[in-house]
Amino acid sequence: MAQFSFDVDASNFQQIVVDGSMHAPVLIDFWAEWCGPCKALKPILEKLAEEYQGKFILAKIDSDKNQELAAHFQVKGIPAVKAVFQGEIVDEFSGALPESAVREFIDRLIPSPAGDLRIQAAAQRDAGDFDGALATLGQASQAAPSDENVRIDAAEILAHLNRIDEASQLLDSLSPEMKADERAARLRTKLDFARSGVKTDETALRAQIAVQPDAMEARLELANYLIASARYAEGMDELLEMVQRDRAWNEDAARKTLLSVFSLLGGDPLAAQYRRKLASALN
Repeated sequence: MAQFSFDVDASNFQQIVVDGSMHAPVLIDFWAEWCGPCKALKPILEKLAEEYQGKFILAKIDSDKNQELAAHFQVKGIPAVKAVFQGEIVDEFSGALPESAVREFIDRLIPSPAGDLRIQAAAQRDAGDFDGALATLGQASQAAPSDENVRIDAAEILAHLNRIDEASQLLDSLSPEMKADERAARLRTKLDFARSGVKTDETALRAQIAVQPDAMEARLELANYLIASARYAEGMDELLEMVQRDRAWNEDAARKTLLSVFSLLGGDPLAAQYRRKLASALN
């Protein structure tokens, strides 16, 4: 007897769908006997309901026999699957999808077992307990080895602690899709700046630039160091000075570096401010 898959009508809808969705996602499968695609989808949903062992509940509703429920959910064609969590529709699809696509749909609904641990680690990080946060993220990785956001969380902390090689190794371990994720890409840029400025002597560089204002290598090294230290405005001022002195130097290195900083800053208003300054310098 199926433990996580139920035939639902008006008599048990409240119990199975509404009440049940307070504890786990409920997938409502609207189907009918005459519907060929329904006969392809239904066994997939039933199989996955048993495989996932209560991580979601399957509610099967015969739309012909339960037209009021079908109308309530605005079902216009079948098969139609509505995902309900805590009493609200949170996602849906129609048509007979292959098992891989249905599995992907379900996985998006189910909270990762690492979710609470990531929240705990973030609180520890904000409180300055970086070792504790890394330990908690280690537990999260064991609970959900495939959750790559855990690795990005840990890489961010390692970058903050200037443990650049360890942070880079975590980013290198990501899938191609996650490497292209905005958060991972921005962190990679941050690590590149940190690596370029790791042995920089700021005082010596400023002294050199004071004597040789056109010392472009020194200015670029100083800019990288300042940006790696999160002194973004100071670093971008150096890069703008380089653009104004010799835009073409080292194959337009100063402008290209500025564009990397803009990417790193994302939606920060500082990026918009310096975009305008760069545009003005180039005109």
